[in-house]
Amino acid sequence: MAERHVLGISGGKDSAALAVYMRDRHPELDIDYFFTDTGEELPEVHEFLGKLEGYLGKPIARLNPGRDFRFWLRQYNHFLPNPQSRWCTRKLKLAPFEDWVKPWLAAGDKVTSYVAIRADEDYREGYAAKADNLFVKLPFREAGIDKPAVIDILENSGVGYPKYYEWRSRSGCTFCFFQQKIEWVRLKDKHPRAYEDAKALEKDALEHGAPFTWSKGESLSDMEEPERIAAIKAEYEVRRERMRRSIPINPLRPVRACPEDIDDVYGEDEGNGSCNICHK
Repeated sequence: MAERHVLGISGGKDSAALAVYMRDRHPELDIDYFFTDTGEELPEVHEFLGKLEGYLGKPIARLNPGRDFRFWLRQYNHFLPNPQSRWCTRKLKLAPFEDWVKPWLAAGDKVTSYVAIRADEDYREGYAAKADNLFVKLPFREAGIDKPAVIDILENSGVGYPKYYEWRSRSGCTFCFFQQKIEWVRLKDKHPRAYEDAKALEKDALEHGAPFTWSKGESLSDMEEPERIAAIKAEYEVRRERMRRSIPINPLRPVRACPEDIDDVYGEDEGNGSCNICHK
Protein backbone atom coordinates (compact mmCIF):
# COMPACT_ATOMS: atom_id res chain seq x y z
CA MET A 1 0.00 0.00 0.00
CA ALA A 2 1.19 3.49 -0.82
CA GLU A 3 0.26 7.07 -0.06
CA ARG A 4 -0.77 9.19 -3.03
CA HIS A 5 -1.52 12.88 -3.27
CA VAL A 6 -3.63 14.41 -6.03
CA LEU A 7 -4.70 17.96 -6.85
CA GLY A 8 -7.22 18.87 -9.51
CA ILE A 9 -6.57 21.89 -11.73
CA SER A 10 -9.68 23.53 -13.21
CA GLY A 11 -7.90 26.22 -15.20
CA GLY A 12 -9.11 28.82 -12.70
CA LYS A 13 -7.16 30.99 -10.29
CA ASP A 14 -7.92 29.18 -7.02
CA SER A 15 -6.78 25.69 -8.03
CA ALA A 16 -3.72 27.17 -9.75
CA ALA A 17 -2.84 29.08 -6.59
CA LEU A 18 -3.30 25.93 -4.52
CA ALA A 19 -0.94 24.02 -6.80
CA VAL A 20 1.66 26.78 -6.40
CA TYR A 21 1.08 26.87 -2.64
CA MET A 22 1.46 23.11 -2.19
CA ARG A 23 4.58 22.99 -4.36
CA ASP A 24 6.24 25.77 -2.38
CA ARG A 25 5.02 24.87 1.13
CA HIS A 26 5.10 21.07 0.86
CA PRO A 27 7.94 20.06 -1.49
CA GLU A 28 8.16 16.74 0.37
CA LEU A 29 4.83 15.66 -1.15
CA ASP A 30 4.88 13.97 -4.55
CA ILE A 31 1.63 15.43 -5.85
CA ASP A 32 -0.04 14.24 -9.05
CA TYR A 33 -1.78 17.17 -10.72
CA PHE A 34 -4.69 16.48 -13.05
CA PHE A 35 -7.08 18.30 -15.35
CA THR A 36 -10.32 16.74 -16.59
CA ASP A 37 -10.48 17.68 -20.26
CA THR A 38 -14.02 17.72 -21.66
CA GLY A 39 -12.88 18.95 -25.06
CA GLU A 40 -15.03 22.07 -24.67
CA GLU A 41 -12.71 24.35 -22.69
CA LEU A 42 -11.50 27.75 -23.81
CA PRO A 43 -8.13 27.81 -25.61
CA GLU A 44 -6.91 30.23 -22.93
CA VAL A 45 -7.34 27.46 -20.35
CA HIS A 46 -4.94 25.14 -22.17
CA GLU A 47 -2.45 27.98 -22.62
CA PHE A 48 -2.55 28.65 -18.88
CA LEU A 49 -2.10 24.96 -18.03
CA GLY A 50 1.14 24.96 -20.00
CA LYS A 51 2.38 28.00 -18.08
CA LEU A 52 1.46 26.40 -14.77
CA GLU A 53 3.27 23.18 -15.69
CA GLY A 54 6.42 25.23 -16.20
CA TYR A 55 6.23 26.54 -12.64
CA LEU A 56 5.33 23.21 -11.07
CA GLY A 57 8.13 21.44 -12.89
CA LYS A 58 5.99 18.42 -13.72
CA PRO A 59 3.15 17.61 -16.13
CA ILE A 60 -0.52 18.00 -15.37
CA ALA A 61 -2.26 14.76 -16.32
CA ARG A 62 -5.12 15.27 -18.78
CA LEU A 63 -8.03 13.01 -17.90
CA ASN A 64 -10.32 12.30 -20.81
CA PRO A 65 -13.92 11.22 -20.23
CA GLY A 66 -13.82 8.97 -23.33
CA ARG A 67 -17.28 10.11 -24.45
CA ASP A 68 -17.80 13.74 -25.26
CA PHE A 69 -20.46 16.27 -24.32
CA ARG A 70 -22.58 15.53 -27.38
CA PHE A 71 -22.71 11.82 -26.56
CA TRP A 72 -24.02 12.54 -23.07
CA LEU A 73 -26.44 15.15 -24.39
CA ARG A 74 -28.08 12.41 -26.45
CA GLN A 75 -28.12 10.08 -23.44
CA TYR A 76 -29.98 12.73 -21.46
CA ASN A 77 -32.64 13.13 -24.17
CA HIS A 78 -31.05 16.32 -25.50
CA PHE A 79 -31.72 18.15 -22.23
CA LEU A 80 -29.02 20.72 -21.56
CA PRO A 81 -27.34 20.56 -18.16
CA ASN A 82 -28.56 23.16 -15.69
CA PRO A 83 -28.09 24.09 -12.01
CA GLN A 84 -30.64 21.46 -10.97
CA SER A 85 -29.21 18.68 -13.15
CA ARG A 86 -25.46 19.06 -13.54
CA TRP A 87 -24.90 15.90 -15.55
CA CYS A 88 -21.95 17.51 -17.32
CA THR A 89 -20.05 17.73 -14.03
CA ARG A 90 -20.89 14.13 -13.11
CA LYS A 91 -20.06 12.58 -16.48
CA LEU A 92 -17.28 14.79 -17.81
CA LYS A 93 -15.49 15.86 -14.63
CA LEU A 94 -16.18 13.58 -11.65
CA ALA A 95 -16.37 10.25 -13.47
CA PRO A 96 -12.92 10.60 -15.14
CA PHE A 97 -11.39 11.49 -11.78
CA GLU A 98 -13.01 8.51 -10.07
CA ASP A 99 -11.87 6.17 -12.85
CA TRP A 100 -8.34 7.58 -12.55
CA VAL A 101 -7.98 6.92 -8.81
CA LYS A 102 -9.98 3.68 -8.80
CA PRO A 103 -6.96 1.33 -9.30
CA TRP A 104 -5.10 3.01 -6.42
CA LEU A 105 -8.09 2.79 -4.11
CA ALA A 106 -8.69 -0.84 -5.08
CA ALA A 107 -5.08 -1.63 -4.23
CA GLY A 108 -5.63 -0.17 -0.77
CA ASP A 109 -3.54 2.94 -1.32
CA LYS A 110 -4.32 6.02 0.75
CA VAL A 111 -5.26 8.83 -1.62
CA THR A 112 -5.45 12.44 -0.42
CA SER A 113 -7.16 14.95 -2.71
CA TYR A 114 -6.45 18.65 -2.18
CA VAL A 115 -9.28 21.01 -3.10
CA ALA A 116 -9.03 24.79 -3.55
CA ILE A 117 -11.85 26.05 -1.36
CA ARG A 118 -10.84 29.31 0.29
CA ALA A 119 -11.30 30.40 3.90
CA ASP A 120 -13.84 33.03 2.80
CA GLU A 121 -16.08 30.43 1.11
CA ASP A 122 -18.06 28.97 3.98
CA TYR A 123 -20.91 28.17 1.60
CA ARG A 124 -18.80 25.74 -0.47
CA GLU A 125 -18.17 22.10 0.26
CA GLY A 126 -15.52 19.79 -1.11
CA TYR A 127 -15.89 16.57 -3.05
CA ALA A 128 -17.58 13.87 -0.96
CA ALA A 129 -15.23 10.88 -0.88
CA LYS A 130 -16.84 7.57 -1.85
CA ALA A 131 -14.09 5.32 -0.51
CA ASP A 132 -12.74 4.87 3.01
CA ASN A 133 -9.16 5.37 1.81
CA LEU A 134 -9.88 8.57 -0.17
CA PHE A 135 -9.44 11.72 1.91
CA VAL A 136 -10.23 15.31 0.99
CA LYS A 137 -8.24 18.23 2.40
CA LEU A 138 -8.89 21.97 2.09
CA PRO A 139 -5.48 23.62 2.67
CA PHE A 140 -6.67 27.18 2.00
CA ARG A 141 -9.49 26.92 4.51
CA GLU A 142 -7.17 25.37 7.09
CA ALA A 143 -4.57 28.13 6.59
CA GLY A 144 -7.08 30.99 6.50
CA ILE A 145 -6.25 31.91 2.90
CA ASP A 146 -8.89 34.14 1.30
CA LYS A 147 -9.34 35.63 -2.15
CA PRO A 148 -6.80 38.49 -1.80
CA ALA A 149 -4.25 35.96 -0.53
CA VAL A 150 -4.88 33.76 -3.58
CA ILE A 151 -4.19 36.75 -5.80
CA ASP A 152 -0.95 37.39 -3.89
CA ILE A 153 0.16 33.78 -4.41
CA LEU A 154 -0.34 33.95 -8.17
CA GLU A 155 1.28 37.35 -8.54
CA ASN A 156 4.30 36.56 -6.37
CA SER A 157 4.92 33.28 -8.20
CA GLY A 158 4.89 34.97 -11.60
CA VAL A 159 2.25 32.54 -12.85
CA GLY A 160 -0.38 35.28 -12.97
CA TYR A 161 -3.89 34.70 -14.28
CA PRO A 162 -5.39 32.97 -17.30
CA LYS A 163 -6.06 35.48 -20.07
CA TYR A 164 -9.77 34.77 -20.01
CA TYR A 165 -10.04 36.63 -16.69
CA GLU A 166 -9.86 39.78 -18.78
CA TRP A 167 -13.44 39.12 -19.86
CA ARG A 168 -14.78 36.08 -18.01
CA SER A 169 -15.15 35.08 -14.36
CA ARG A 170 -14.82 31.31 -14.54
CA SER A 171 -13.01 28.47 -16.23
CA GLY A 172 -14.67 25.33 -17.50
CA CYS A 173 -16.57 24.73 -20.70
CA THR A 174 -17.17 27.53 -23.17
CA PHE A 175 -20.92 27.09 -22.73
CA CYS A 176 -21.04 26.82 -18.94
CA PHE A 177 -24.61 27.55 -17.88
CA PHE A 178 -23.36 29.47 -14.84
CA GLN A 179 -22.08 32.27 -17.07
CA GLN A 180 -23.49 35.75 -16.67
CA LYS A 181 -25.25 37.20 -19.69
CA ILE A 182 -22.40 39.67 -20.14
CA GLU A 183 -20.05 36.71 -20.40
CA TRP A 184 -22.14 35.16 -23.16
CA VAL A 185 -21.95 38.48 -25.00
CA ARG A 186 -18.19 38.54 -24.56
CA LEU A 187 -17.89 34.90 -25.66
CA LYS A 188 -19.57 35.85 -28.90
CA ASP A 189 -17.04 38.64 -29.35
CA LYS A 190 -13.92 36.70 -28.31
CA HIS A 191 -14.79 33.24 -29.64
CA PRO A 192 -17.63 33.54 -32.16
CA ARG A 193 -17.28 29.93 -33.30
CA ALA A 194 -17.74 28.68 -29.74
CA TYR A 195 -20.83 30.86 -29.37
CA GLU A 196 -22.29 29.43 -32.58
CA ASP A 197 -21.59 25.88 -31.38
CA ALA A 198 -23.37 26.61 -28.09
CA LYS A 199 -26.28 28.14 -29.99
CA ALA A 200 -26.56 25.03 -32.16
CA LEU A 201 -26.61 22.76 -29.11
CA GLU A 202 -29.31 24.91 -27.55
CA LYS A 203 -31.39 24.83 -30.74
CA ASP A 204 -31.10 21.04 -30.88
CA ALA A 205 -32.24 20.77 -27.25
CA LEU A 206 -35.24 23.04 -27.78
CA GLU A 207 -36.28 21.13 -30.89
CA HIS A 208 -36.29 17.93 -28.80
CA GLY A 209 -38.58 19.49 -26.21
CA ALA A 210 -35.98 20.43 -23.58
CA PRO A 211 -37.25 23.20 -21.28
CA PHE A 212 -33.87 24.83 -20.62
CA THR A 213 -31.75 27.36 -22.47
CA TRP A 214 -28.10 28.01 -21.60
CA SER A 215 -28.97 31.31 -19.97
CA LYS A 216 -32.02 31.47 -17.74
CA GLY A 217 -35.14 32.60 -19.58
CA GLU A 218 -33.40 33.61 -22.79
CA SER A 219 -32.02 31.82 -25.82
CA LEU A 220 -28.65 32.67 -27.33
CA SER A 221 -30.40 33.59 -30.58
CA ASP A 222 -32.42 36.24 -28.75
CA MET A 223 -29.44 37.37 -26.73
CA GLU A 224 -27.30 38.17 -29.77
CA GLU A 225 -29.70 40.80 -31.14
CA PRO A 226 -27.93 44.20 -31.20
CA GLU A 227 -30.51 45.89 -28.98
CA ARG A 228 -30.30 43.09 -26.43
CA ILE A 229 -26.49 43.15 -26.42
CA ALA A 230 -26.56 46.89 -25.72
CA ALA A 231 -29.03 46.38 -22.88
CA ILE A 232 -26.95 43.60 -21.31
CA LYS A 233 -23.83 45.74 -21.40
CA ALA A 234 -25.66 48.67 -19.83
CA GLU A 235 -27.18 46.49 -17.09
CA TYR A 236 -23.78 45.04 -16.30
CA GLU A 237 -22.14 48.46 -15.96
CA VAL A 238 -24.85 49.54 -13.52
CA ARG A 239 -24.30 46.41 -11.39
CA ARG A 240 -20.53 46.79 -11.48
CA GLU A 241 -20.65 50.41 -10.37
CA ARG A 242 -23.06 49.52 -7.56
CA MET A 243 -20.75 46.72 -6.45
CA ARG A 244 -17.69 49.00 -6.48
CA ARG A 245 -19.45 51.60 -4.31
CA SER A 246 -20.36 48.92 -1.78
CA ILE A 247 -16.77 47.76 -1.20
CA PRO A 248 -15.49 49.17 2.11
CA ILE A 249 -12.14 50.94 1.99
CA ASN A 250 -9.45 49.28 4.10
CA PRO A 251 -6.31 51.46 4.22
CA LEU A 252 -4.32 48.55 5.65
CA ARG A 253 -5.08 46.33 2.68
CA PRO A 254 -5.40 48.01 -0.72
CA VAL A 255 -8.00 46.60 -3.08
CA ARG A 256 -6.50 43.89 -5.24
CA ALA A 257 -8.29 42.25 -8.12
CA CYS A 258 -7.88 40.15 -11.21
CA PRO A 259 -7.64 42.02 -14.55
CA GLU A 260 -11.42 42.31 -14.48
CA ASP A 261 -12.91 40.94 -11.34
CA ILE A 262 -16.46 40.32 -12.53
CA ASP A 263 -17.19 37.21 -10.52
CA ASP A 264 -18.84 39.27 -7.77
CA VAL A 265 -21.07 41.24 -10.13
CA TYR A 266 -24.33 39.36 -10.55
CA GLY A 267 -27.86 40.33 -11.39
CA GLU A 268 -30.91 38.94 -9.65
CA ASP A 269 -31.05 35.99 -12.04
CA GLU A 270 -27.35 35.21 -12.02
CA GLY A 271 -25.82 33.64 -8.95
CA ASN A 272 -22.38 32.31 -8.18
CA GLY A 273 -23.25 28.66 -7.62
CA SER A 274 -20.73 27.08 -9.93
CA CYS A 275 -19.34 23.58 -9.54
CA ASN A 276 -16.14 23.34 -7.52
CA ILE A 277 -14.35 20.94 -9.83
CA CYS A 278 -15.02 23.12 -12.89
CA HIS A 279 -14.70 26.65 -11.55
CA LYS A 280 -12.11 26.38 -8.80
